[in-house]
Amino acid sequence: MLSTKEIIAKTENYGAHNYKPKEVVIVKGEDAVVTDPEGKKYFDMLSAYSALNFGHCHPEIVKAAKDQLDKVTLTSRAFHNDILWKFCKELARLTQKEMVLPMNTGAEAVETSLKTARRWGAFKKGVEEGRQEIICCSNNFHGRTISIITMSTDATARKGFGPFTSGFKVVEYGNADALEKAITPNTVAFLVEPIQGEAGIIVPKDGYLRKVREICTKHNILFIADEVQTGFARTGKMFACQHEDIAPDIYVLGKALGGGIMPVSAISANKDILDVFTPGSHGSTFGGNPLACAVALKAMEILQRDNYPEMAAEKGKYLTDKLKEIKNSKIIDIRGKGLLIGVEFCQDAAPYVAKLIENGVLARETHERTIRFAPPINISYEELDKAIAILQRVLTE
Repeated sequence: MLSTKEIIAKTENYGAHNYKPKEVVIVKGEDAVVTDPEGKKYFDMLSAYSALNFGHCHPEIVKAAKDQLDKVTLTSRAFHNDILWKFCKELARLTQKEMVLPMNTGAEAVETSLKTARRWGAFKKGVEEGRQEIICCSNNFHGRTISIITMSTDATARKGFGPFTSGFKVVEYGNADALEKAITPNTVAFLVEPIQGEAGIIVPKDGYLRKVREICTKHNILFIADEVQTGFARTGKMFACQHEDIAPDIYVLGKALGGGIMPVSAISANKDILDVFTPGSHGSTFGGNPLACAVALKAMEILQRDNYPEMAAEKGKYLTDKLKEIKNSKIIDIRGKGLLIGVEFCQDAAPYVAKLIENGVLARETHERTIRFAPPINISYEELDKAIAILQRVLTE
């Protein structure tokens, strides 16, 4: 087997440099532990940005994939398959919606929600086509397509990619009054993350999402919740919007829906929204493929059967309490919900991340000063305690 350095060198040589990964190579993963080419083991405290809520290679999800591999993996949407309806029915039930539109990646699901909102605005609300407006938030992260980076306030994501897509407005995150002031007769939707992950685990004040729900209903605009990172139990509820007992008009879902095996995404909404689509108006060759549906069905089964929301809530409190015991004057905030936790420093957090990795904990800084901790939800308390011991040792001043 090639060494870590050799693998990184070859990857850098042949692959475009659109990422700057930490210098760790993962060749094997099981539950919350991964192994590099030299045999060194690490606790994965990032979980592929919440895609690995079930840990690495969950045996039941792997089996579901293997079983489906022996049957049929892809039909495209030119033909029916016998499992797509089961996936759509279960996801609709889980989200308490009536219909589902499957895609593959989170960015595709966001794009699908934008197209849904624009068409709904033109066909249902009566906004003149080409004048539909969608409002989003500062410091958002919804993906990296041209339309999505139009909404971004991150210069790195935008530089050199213009011209951008028209029809978007940006308001301050967490400010419901700013949202209401930005609404015009042409506004068709508001897109928001219930918790901003890439921005540094930013949790809005209690009542924000409830106020957003009221405003969207009052002005007849669609409330779109991007729960790609926060969905499927990560924050201690099945969906983060449930912390305020509200539901959006459209859920945007992905990451953990694929069980750490497949890219699976979807939007979920009621029929009076999703019925704007007609044959040929939107689609994806791989969206709703049988292999992805089999994996997602098993993932949803495990989420509910093993009560992952409760698991995330309990372990999240346990981890947060332990992090708050750390004595370091440079830590200025510890925040989050469930097992989506940010530790913010008054300085660059990268040196701490480097030391954590050196000591066997995989984590990553976001927005320079914040370390995100989001281990697999099914991490055992024994593994969590071992990881916490490393965190406390490394992060103590």
